[in-house]
Amino acid sequence: MSTPDPSDAPHPAESPFCYVHSPEFPALLERLRLSLAVTTYQAGKLMVVRASSGTLSTLLRSFESPMGLAVGADLERIVVGTRRAIWTLRSEPEIAPQLEPRGRHDACFVPRRAHVTGNIHGHEIALVGDRIWIVNTAFSCLCTLDDERYGFMPQWKPPFVDRLAGEDRCHLNGLAVEDGRIAWVTALGETNHAEGWRENKTSGGIVMNVATGAVVARGLCMPHSPRVHDRTLFVLDSGRGRLCTVDPRDGRITTVAALPGYARGLAVHGETAFVGLSKVREKDLANGLPVTEQYRVDERRCGIAAIDLRSGRLVAFLWFEGSVTEIFDIRTLPGLRWPAVVGFQDQTLDGIMTAPKSAWQPHPRLPADEPR
Repeated sequence: MSTPDPSDAPHPAESPFCYVHSPEFPALLERLRLSLAVTTYQAGKLMVVRASSGTLSTLLRSFESPMGLAVGADLERIVVGTRRAIWTLRSEPEIAPQLEPRGRHDACFVPRRAHVTGNIHGHEIALVGDRIWIVNTAFSCLCTLDDERYGFMPQWKPPFVDRLAGEDRCHLNGLAVEDGRIAWVTALGETNHAEGWRENKTSGGIVMNVATGAVVARGLCMPHSPRVHDRTLFVLDSGRGRLCTVDPRDGRITTVAALPGYARGLAVHGETAFVGLSKVREKDLANGLPVTEQYRVDERRCGIAAIDLRSGRLVAFLWFEGSVTEIFDIRTLPGLRWPAVVGFQDQTLDGIMTAPKSAWQPHPRLPADEPR
């Protein structure tokens, strides 16, 4: 059993944040030469999962109900969706070598900007170029961010939703990028009235083509986390605890792996899928789902399952215990073995003051110094 980096530890009143893992989990991260970014809104943490010399480390940073995650293609930024705002954390390459212990960190992400959206129930996030796309679950639409004036800018909604209203009509929740565009979304129901998706949560889930507005797969149980990898569309059939593929041509759904928890959060790298699992308690809205009938409470897991896509086998796991009972999103940080994220509770942030290189030249000319 292990404990996380104490630099941003939970409040003493909380249960201990601890985890167990298979020996293969740190070995897998090292072999793939990557780390993981993970969110849990229930525990209010952004986690960075790292490995070195067979040892696993989890760095914790506090955010208000963090959910969706996006990582820039060149790892220049991480975007975190929270209850009321979208945070952008920028990579600061010159800072990483200065962190203690010196020479250990290969990246450092620093919070730079927050865009206040209000509580739009923002779920998954994607980066397309410089644009941040958000699944606006409250208003049943996909939106982007305006520079200053508005909390969000609606860009697309399912054809069966007749107007924008903060009523969570279909529980639009996941989105996938393909060929540089927003291509696929998931929703819990094909419904057009306030919280209508609740009426058939066990089999009303759908996958949609954003370009055409067509439903390409039906019959899923609370689906989440669509992803495209090697021209294959993956989706989590969450209420059944399954990692699946979807053939958009005929709607065929194929199970890759069955797992002991509510599946939400998916990152695929090479032949490995990292799947987030959450426990389902009897009091939860998700009670009565197939996964609760298949696994007893003590059998359900919260954590990350690593699946070999060729065989569908569970090849490694990281299970969280104590105060953490759910995972929302997972993203890989390829090539980063030991990244750092500077948190608001960390005094390190006080000393991170960066400016353009030109500002450090002798006798820099400031705008007020321009000749008249």
